[in-house]
Amino acid sequence: MSRKRNRPKKKCKVSVWDSDEPVPRAELLKGVEGAHGLLCLLSDKIDSEVLDAAGPNLKVISTLSVGFDHLALDEIKKRGIRVGYTPDVLTDATAELTVSLLLATARRLPEGIEEVKNGGWSTWKPLWLCGYGLSGSTVGVIGLGRIGMAIARRLKPFGVKRLLYSGRTAKPHAAEVGGEFTPLDTLVSESDFIVVSCSLTPETQGLCDKAFFSKMKKTAIFINTSRGGVVNQEALYQALASGQIAAAGLDVTSPEPLPTDHPLLTLKNCVVLPHIGSATYATRGVMAELSARNLLAGLQGTDMPSELIF
Repeated sequence: MSRKRNRPKKKCKVSVWDSDEPVPRAELLKGVEGAHGLLCLLSDKIDSEVLDAAGPNLKVISTLSVGFDHLALDEIKKRGIRVGYTPDVLTDATAELTVSLLLATARRLPEGIEEVKNGGWSTWKPLWLCGYGLSGSTVGVIGLGRIGMAIARRLKPFGVKRLLYSGRTAKPHAAEVGGEFTPLDTLVSESDFIVVSCSLTPETQGLCDKAFFSKMKKTAIFINTSRGGVVNQEALYQALASGQIAAAGLDVTSPEPLPTDHPLLTLKNCVVLPHIGSATYATRGVMAELSARNLLAGLQGTDMPSELIF
């Protein structure tokens, strides 16, 4: 009987920043020197300075995120470096968080919790802490991609009457949720709830500005779980403070973290979360595994499970 020979396993020398806090810039520049691969987070800005520090050995960057606006893609492409990312695996978690944020904002849950804690809860009052419900409403989704569609699927059972969406093109899969493809202005003016789930691109940078908020209903709720850069936060503050719109819920801001003295944090009708869209144990575990597999595949020159084509 012949014996099977065990092939020697290839080994990697790994340098790890062992902290939940972002790696300091100086440490990143020092640690990346001569690296063949880099696994990074959204909080790590990978620009020409980092690429220069890494040198010509760098052949793959794996980001533990679905977003990639922290990567200087033009520079990366010039140098022939492959990029792996983690789409799909965080779709459900982000959609769940978006719906949770929408409900918490519309029904004023943070205000209610605070009233219980500070003694503001006295007797029952007819209009105290009244908010807005989804039943019979019109919901507008800006960006009906994977996450936008997952959000729409979860919102429909609440009795949403109309579901509008906007984007570059009409989506065939929108029929599943009865989605109506409309111009952005129509979506903004007719929606009771607006959910932003588009990617951050040059076209969407600052999309939600003063003109955008001025077209919304005074009773409308604005939700953003995409990227902070899509929103002009000064314009949002003015819209909320003046009563131009009813309320807003944000899981993303610019910058992140949002300074504790930021004007948005002074408003009762603005709910801000610390970018926790994908924050379930299961999702973060799958993201970490996929990031590692992308990195190893890039080092070995094989197909990545999820390679960014750009």
